[in-house]
Amino acid sequence: RMDQALLLVRNELPAPGLNLAARSGSCHQCLYQFLAFVPPRNESLRKPGTASVMVDTQHPLTLLLNSSVGDRDLCKIQYHFGEFGNYSLVVKTLSTSNQTVSCDLIINEGPINSYLPILFAFLVYMGILALLIAGRLLMKIDPVRNWVYKKLNPRATDRMINSELGSPNTTDSINCDPAPQSWSSGSRQRLRSLDTFRGLSLVIMVFVNYGGGKYWFFKHESWNGLTVADLVFPWFVFIMGTSIALALGSILRWGSSKWKVLRKIIWRSFVLILLGIVVVNPNYCLGPLSWDNLRIPGVLQRLGFTYLVVAALELLFTRVDSGTWEGRFPALQDILPYWPQWIFILVLETIWLCLTFLLPVPDCPRGYLGPGGIGDFGKYPNCTGGAAGYIDRLLLGEKHMYQHPSSGVIYQSTMPYDPEGILGTINSIVMAFLGLQAGKITLFYKDQPKQIMSRFIIWGILMGVISAILTKCSKEEGFIPINKNLWSISYVTTMSCFAFILLLLIYYLVDVKKWWSGAPFLYPGMNSILVYIGHQVFANYFPFKWKMQDSQSHAEHLTQNLTATTLWVIISYILYRKRIFWKI
Repeated sequence: RMDQALLLVRNELPAPGLNLAARSGSCHQCLYQFLAFVPPRNESLRKPGTASVMVDTQHPLTLLLNSSVGDRDLCKIQYHFGEFGNYSLVVKTLSTSNQTVSCDLIINEGPINSYLPILFAFLVYMGILALLIAGRLLMKIDPVRNWVYKKLNPRATDRMINSELGSPNTTDSINCDPAPQSWSSGSRQRLRSLDTFRGLSLVIMVFVNYGGGKYWFFKHESWNGLTVADLVFPWFVFIMGTSIALALGSILRWGSSKWKVLRKIIWRSFVLILLGIVVVNPNYCLGPLSWDNLRIPGVLQRLGFTYLVVAALELLFTRVDSGTWEGRFPALQDILPYWPQWIFILVLETIWLCLTFLLPVPDCPRGYLGPGGIGDFGKYPNCTGGAAGYIDRLLLGEKHMYQHPSSGVIYQSTMPYDPEGILGTINSIVMAFLGLQAGKITLFYKDQPKQIMSRFIIWGILMGVISAILTKCSKEEGFIPINKNLWSISYVTTMSCFAFILLLLIYYLVDVKKWWSGAPFLYPGMNSILVYIGHQVFANYFPFKWKMQDSQSHAEHLTQNLTATTLWVIISYILYRKRIFWKI
């Protein structure tokens, strides 16, 4: 099967036989898992005992062979098997005098290179990009442009060429994103870098949700650490906070009262949470959905509640007058006037730390941050997520949580655990608040791109330093490891570091130098809710999914997932051209 190799174990030792066990290199402090019993050599037939097993190829494995009687370890081998490879492990005695045992791994049939489809897909998309760039350059040549004008309607052609750098104004939209639209008060020119950032996050999110070609690094990390799939949701939360900062001040300057805006914030949060509950509980063909098994947490639910808290917090302390702050430290005008907000966020984080490390959890060590299952040498199999998992099970009930957490694959945990649970919502609020800070920087230093970029750099470095301290620059051994399932504070600071730096690059390319229009990520970024809900609802329908000829092929899965993702980008582009924007 995909991500597996065949291992044939040949035992040339006499009785009593061997036990073969394995441990994944990505499984921290895990127990060895029994794979097979290898019978002893048949002396009468002079044939070795054999056993064949399938081994995982996603991560390096440690194989352990020991005697079935006495449990004496004979050999230990660390090896990274290749997909669809055929291997033999020959166990024999080198010296009968001292009973020295050798274990030799032999490659019978070489593995395939399962990463070639990624390279091919990259080259295809780069080729398409090169053609588009060449087309844009050709259109700048007068004879070519005049020929196109003759063949097509000149006015329509002009719009096709030039509107890509334009931006619809607020009167043309039909409501779109989880946060209000971000417009500057002067020209109402939308910051395209924000939509591009949001769209980039959304496109990656759609791709990994569709399967990411079934590659392990396009799936969520089993527990501690990061993969590509772990990057996108916090970035989406971050840019939502940025949009809140830009939008609320603008709305209030237009004359809306705070009570009216607050009612709109509450309504939008309610709708997001309701949509989220509908989306994460699909039951289109299985009859009525039972309330007994209704999953309550989810991505949109997390976004809705986070938006409610951060937007209300900003509404309470936002300044309608955007003039320069006349305080002792004008360089900190985007921070000091909002000290009550920072106190509120610090109190929230203190609550998270206290609950995480001090809350007593039955049959679990206090402050446990592990995955349970076979992790930590199997000492705490039912402690998945520590306090975070316990609070969700206590308040929501096991049947209302996510039933198949990523820790179940490697760590074989059996307890339900929800990565969008209650305790982690505190740190998603912190993540959105850091995005809010990026929005304030953009507001207070508008028309000063050097000031904006320098502050993005400072915040990115600061968040990176905090992450380095919390994690000790280690995946497993830090004070608080990076963990998406827990939404640990180190995960938030690390993702914020990446977000500030990435937003800096996009802002420089799109809004400062205007070397890049933001396409194609701009288009889904301006219709984010529609694309997110649409890709979830239509995930199992053609043309987003079809029956494969070989379901064990990374190439076919990658083709299907990239096609589905590209279709949503095309759909968002068509909606953009028709000026259709859906927001709540």
